[in-house]
Amino acid sequence: MLDLVIRDLKNVSVTSFKGLLVDFVEQIGASVIIRGIRAVSDYEYELQMALMNRRLSNRVETVFMLPAESYSFLSSKLVKEIAELGANINGFVPADVARRVYSKLRSRMPS
Repeated sequence: MLDLVIRDLKNVSVTSFKGLLVDFVEQIGASVIIRGIRAVSDYEYELQMALMNRRLSNRVETVFMLPAESYSFLSSKLVKEIAELGANINGFVPADVARRVYSKLRSRMPS
């Protein structure tokens, strides 16, 4: 779904890796990790991860970004739950993602 959403962004790619994030960041020649924070609970976890990453590699920095207030409550778990309960998720995710989520839900329904 990520590939679908970023298909028009020429300077963005989706890649998976195994191992430590800081090792992967250095391997691809980057030096910054960008992480999103929605709430204080996210900050506590993300700060712990950022400090550990800094300890593992002082060549990689972490930058935190905050969402617009209108999206600060969103999580993938919450979007999946409301879709499973029949609510419309089109205002929360791109149209291609909503179609895939609904399609997956339909395929899990008993005939």
